[in-house]
Amino acid sequence: MQCPFDIKPRWERRKDARPQELLAAALDLFVERGFASTRLEDVAKRAGVSKGTLYLYFTNKEELFKAVVRENIVPAIGEAEDAIAGFEGHSAELLRIVVYTWWDRLGATKASGIVKLVMAEANNFPDLAQFYREEVIVRASTMIGSMLARAVARGEFRPVDIPVTTQLLISPMLMLMMWKHSVGPCEQSALDPHTFLEAFIGMALNGLCAAPPVPAGGPAPIPGA
Repeated sequence: MQCPFDIKPRWERRKDARPQELLAAALDLFVERGFASTRLEDVAKRAGVSKGTLYLYFTNKEELFKAVVRENIVPAIGEAEDAIAGFEGHSAELLRIVVYTWWDRLGATKASGIVKLVMAEANNFPDLAQFYREEVIVRASTMIGSMLARAVARGEFRPVDIPVTTQLLISPMLMLMMWKHSVGPCEQSALDPHTFLEAFIGMALNGLCAAPPVPAGGPAPIPGA
């Protein structure tokens, strides 16, 4: 049994939790209101702290936004990089894993709304757009490019223009996140994300695979691939 004297005082536990609570509140408000319309006092209020307390952890709204991106988006890219580096199976299965893991870790979460925010407000906040480009866009593009290069080198995908094909693979995933946070909630016939992703993967593999992929516990190979 844990000694009662080893338990942190409530105020100390609260202090330890504050950065995460502030980041969660900031994510909510950035997605709901956008960057320009989000006020630090509103972030502090939603997190249940004073504005002065917020400044103990983040010097301004720009630094808070960067911390939100690094907390919610950058780790998912790192996980995908590790998955690609350690994967030994067919590249068709790897593509499927990367796409669905991306959706589960990012697309299906509130953090997907950051993509819409950046695309909508990049021209007004060029420094933040440059930050997002360096920490998210370039790194994600490099990750997808490495997956394609691996597949071509192994003879599993036909030779392709890797930079162009990288953007062709990223674009539908961006579209799905943009749809989710714009017209999607207003449509009577909801677009099922997994149906969309399965159709996207099928078209991609039909265009990329040099030969029918060998399934690894997933759906059957694409007919005619």
